[in-house]
Amino acid sequence: MATIQFTYGVQDRGAADYDVIVAFLDREDLQQADAEWVHPQLDAALRAHAAKGLFKADAKEALALPTLGLLPASHVIYAGITHKNDTLGSLRDAASSAAKAAGKLKATAVQQLIPAAVSAGASTYTIAQAAQALTEGYALTLYKRKAAKKEQAAQTVRAVSFVPTLAAVGDEAASQWEAGMERGRAFAEAVNYARDLTNMPGNKLYPELLAMEAEDTLGHYEDMEVEVLDEFTAAEQGMGGLMAVGQGSAHPPRMIVIHYRGDEENDTVWGLVGKGITFDTGGISLKRAPGMEEMISDMGGAAAVLGVMRILGELKPKVNVVAVVPSAENMPSDRAFKPGDVITMMNGTTVEITNTDAEGRLVLADGVTTAIRRGATKLVDVATLTGAVLVALGDVATGAIGNDDQLMQDVILASKHADERIWPMPNYPEFRKQLDSDQADMRNKGSQYGAASIAGLFIGAFAEERPWVHLDIAGTAWLERERRWEPKGGTGVMVRTLAELLLRG
Repeated sequence: MATIQFTYGVQDRGAADYDVIVAFLDREDLQQADAEWVHPQLDAALRAHAAKGLFKADAKEALALPTLGLLPASHVIYAGITHKNDTLGSLRDAASSAAKAAGKLKATAVQQLIPAAVSAGASTYTIAQAAQALTEGYALTLYKRKAAKKEQAAQTVRAVSFVPTLAAVGDEAASQWEAGMERGRAFAEAVNYARDLTNMPGNKLYPELLAMEAEDTLGHYEDMEVEVLDEFTAAEQGMGGLMAVGQGSAHPPRMIVIHYRGDEENDTVWGLVGKGITFDTGGISLKRAPGMEEMISDMGGAAAVLGVMRILGELKPKVNVVAVVPSAENMPSDRAFKPGDVITMMNGTTVEITNTDAEGRLVLADGVTTAIRRGATKLVDVATLTGAVLVALGDVATGAIGNDDQLMQDVILASKHADERIWPMPNYPEFRKQLDSDQADMRNKGSQYGAASIAGLFIGAFAEERPWVHLDIAGTAWLERERRWEPKGGTGVMVRTLAELLLRG
C-alpha cells in the first residue's frame, strides 16, 4: 500500500515541484469578476467555461485546464465546493473530486490551495477537522486495489501540499493543521489497510493467516498485545460457536484478541468485536453460486477492527480497548455442522442450528463473551451479517441495533463526523422472540421478516447487560462500483467511525 506525503505551509503557488495546482471554488466565487484564484489568464479561461455552462462549481465537480507554460505546473484543477453549507463531508467530496482529476492527469505532486473560509475553520468544524477531512479525501480516493495481474494501474499522486491563501497564518492555526493532517493520514491509511485485507482472495487469507497478519501489523505497537487462541485452546474454553462454524474447513478457526491499554487510571474498557469469516459458502445451507466470490468480504468486520487498532497504535490515545476477531471458514464437508445440531456457546447457552448460513452471529457471540471475560465494559460489534440489511438500506447505510440509547447516539455522532451513514433498526421484543427454540435455549435464525433486527438481537443476547451496539455492514463493506472516495470492492467502512468513537472517549 503506497503512502502519500502530506505537507503544509506557505509556498509559491507556481513552484516547479508541483505538476498540478488545485483551487476550490463555489458558485458565488464565479460571480466575482475581479477575483483571482490561480493566474489571471487561467482564471479568465475558467470564467469562459462557466459562461458556457461547462463548469458550475457544484459539489463533486472538477475542471482541469492546461497552464500552457503560464505556470511551472502542467495543469490547474478547479474543484467545486459550497462554502455556505461547509461540512466535513463537503470538504472530503471536494478533495476527492480533485484527487480523481489529478489521477486522470497522471499527476505525481499536487499543490492544494486552501480557501480562506477553510483555513480559518467554520461553525461546523475546526481547523484540525478541516485538515483531517481534506487529507482523508485525497488518501481514500487515491487508493488502488491490489491485484494479481502482471500489469497494475500504478498510483500516480505521491505528494499533496496544502497551501493557505490567507496572507498570514498564525502558529496556532498551522499547528492545528499539522495535527489534523496527521490524524487524517492515520485514519486513511488504516482504512486502506482494511480495504486490502477485505479484497484478499480466500486462498490467500484464511484464519491462521489473518491471525499472523494481526500479529505482524499490531504486535510491535507500544501498549498493544496480540493474543491468538488456536482451535485447541478455543475448544478448551468452550467456544462452541466458533468451533462449530470452523469445523467443516481444512483451515481451523482462530480467536484473535488484541489488548490496548492507553489509560491505566480509567476502568472503562471498550470491547470491539469484528466478524472474521474469511470465506463463507453458507456451509451445508449452501449459498447460490452467482456472487459467491464476493464472500471474501465476509471478514469486513474483522478488517475494520484491525484498522481501528492500527489507528490506536499510531495515535496512542488515552483509551482502553480489547478487540476480538473470531475467525473461521464456513465450508461444507463431512465434518461440517448441520441444521438440527445443538451446540453450546462459550457462556453456556445452547443453540439449535436451523441454518448454517447464519454463522456470523455464532462466532460473534463467542467473540462478545471473550471480550467480556477480558474486561470489556462497553461493546460494539461490526459484521457483514445479513442480506436483510441490504433489502432495508441498500448499499448506502450501515444498519445498527443495540440495547443502550446513549451508546447508540455516541456511535451515530461519530459516524456523522466520519461521513459514514448509520441507520438504527428497531429492537422489539417480538423480534427477540423469533429466536426461541423448543430444542435449546435459542435458535440461530428466525423469520425472514425483520431478519436484520433478529440477527442483531441474537448477538445482543450475549452482551450480559453491558451497553452494546451492533453494526451490520453487509451492504456497505463491499461495493459493485466506486462512490465518492470509496472504491469498487472492499471499502474499509466503519474504521473511521469506530476510531472517532474511541478517540472521543
